Amino acid sequence: MSFSLGMPFHEGEEKMHRLLRVPPQDNPTSTMLTPQASNMFQRAPLLAFGTLDAQSRPWTTLWGGEPGFSEPLGGGFVGTRTLVDGKNDPVVQALIESAKEDGQMAKPPDGGKLVAGLAIDLMTRKRVKTAGHMVASTLRDVEDDTDASPAQQQLQLITKISQSLGNCPKYLNQYEIHPAPLSTSSLQSKGRSLTPSAKSLISRADMFFLSTSTPSDMDVNHRGGPPGFVRLLSASSLIYPEYSGNRLYQSLGNLLLNPKIGITFPDYRTGDVLYLTGRAEILAGQDAAAVLPGSNLAVKVEIGEARYVVGGLGFRGERKGMSMYNPGVRTAASEGNVRAGLASTTTTITAHLTKTTPLTPSITRFTFSLPSNSGFSYKPSQWVALDFSKELDSGYEHMRDADPLSLNDDFVRTFTLSSTPSLKANEVAEEGKEKEREFEITIRKVGTVTSFLHRQNASSGLHVLVRGVGGGMSIPPGTNTAMIAAGVGITPLLGQLTLLPLNTSSLFKLFWAVRSEDVGLVRDSFRRYPGLAGRTVLFLTGPAVEGVVKEDFRGKGARVDERRMRRGDVEGVRADEWFVCAGKGMRGEVVGWLEGRRVVCEDFDY
Repeated sequence: MSFSLGMPFHEGEEKMHRLLRVPPQDNPTSTMLTPQASNMFQRAPLLAFGTLDAQSRPWTTLWGGEPGFSEPLGGGFVGTRTLVDGKNDPVVQALIESAKEDGQMAKPPDGGKLVAGLAIDLMTRKRVKTAGHMVASTLRDVEDDTDASPAQQQLQLITKISQSLGNCPKYLNQYEIHPAPLSTSSLQSKGRSLTPSAKSLISRADMFFLSTSTPSDMDVNHRGGPPGFVRLLSASSLIYPEYSGNRLYQSLGNLLLNPKIGITFPDYRTGDVLYLTGRAEILAGQDAAAVLPGSNLAVKVEIGEARYVVGGLGFRGERKGMSMYNPGVRTAASEGNVRAGLASTTTTITAHLTKTTPLTPSITRFTFSLPSNSGFSYKPSQWVALDFSKELDSGYEHMRDADPLSLNDDFVRTFTLSSTPSLKANEVAEEGKEKEREFEITIRKVGTVTSFLHRQNASSGLHVLVRGVGGGMSIPPGTNTAMIAAGVGITPLLGQLTLLPLNTSSLFKLFWAVRSEDVGLVRDSFRRYPGLAGRTVLFLTGPAVEGVVKEDFRGKGARVDERRMRRGDVEGVRADEWFVCAGKGMRGEVVGWLEGRRVVCEDFDY
């Protein structure tokens, strides 16, 4: 019978725990190949594997296609036999570097070559990490296979496992894996800068595998999220968020001691693969949020070498499902993320909810007030960032299936200000003589924070922290302009309607698409801003609206069509500038209609 001894955390892991204030905990890593790990090797169709090259640079690869290509041999040894890209796979090349001739066994000296692996089944969302040393390996040509690429060879590998650890299923997107020949494998590019193909792969990727090491230890693991969760900072640098996990910080602990990192991005559809090696920088707290807004922890990677291999994977995969724990994509500050400036905000301004005005079953106007000496001011159509973490953040949990997205939510939201600051206040706000005391937001109930807000009323005593104000879609008064809005996309306009001439000689035009259940928002807007109806073409979709409501809108001067907006509705309209505020789908369609014209877009993506 074998026994696993307790394994302490190393210096880097302990430093990460102190940095992130992780309570004391035992290291669950086993000092042997556990039965769980042995079973996983036999069941997993994929094995991510990492090692160091002759320059001590870590590389990561991904092998497999079907279960059974790796199996325990007894005594903590694991045997692996699989088809690989022997010519272009940097891990394979590093494993056989001690072989004197092609096909000869490679036996590294001094107790073996440092290696680590991750046996993973993406369909069942199970994975087991292992680490140890390579005992021996051979690489031979594939015989009697006329379809084989010159690069396709068979790798046989024996490793001695000294560590193993099962990991949780979070952020594992499901793929059904099947074998595929390496018949088209070829090295497309090699260098420090990413090619267009490499950038495209990263922009689509919903996972990657990484290797890190210390002088005596190595780690391979998975990082997953929504497609695009890894962001490019330049042609030779990228950044990714570290989502809430098990708080062991084994990979990051290694990086604190040794910043070298190896990453591989697989393209399961095409079989292409991108290998990277470089140096990582761990960003925590405000440092992380300044580069990747919305993140409390992130890793920035400077690429030392990138290799893009066409058809370099011996398998293909079909996506079957996304992890319910995946948060939304966080764009980098350098990409124009509107929350970029919030990271350094030290404001303690607090807004108090004083009034709620339901407009439709899912849309409500919320009025907040602030102290007169708060220093808060804003301009028409800007957004305000509000922090609801005090009300909604329930602290750390490893798993939270009932509300998985909350684990990575900072509960900071940006809302367009639908109120108009008085002209006097605007004039003196910049001089610091008088500040706004009140603001309004008009929002739809669509998520955790907005659902929470819709449960509040003036007597709730709700106070929220104001993190900042910014942005804005300013429509110049008296100009020949037009706006296309969908639903609550009208809010940037509401904040500046008192500044726009809306009489019969006005050149402004509004094309407003609204679902029939939201006519209450239309009714309220036409009532509060006389003259708006006369400048509006209203498109109603969904169940039929009562005739009296439509006649009321028409009586105020609006044109009402019960159908979707079409290209022909805007083709003949003359406007020097178009403003568009709609969801992503409609926005893309409308911008296509307005090709060749000057268009300013406001969206709900943040």
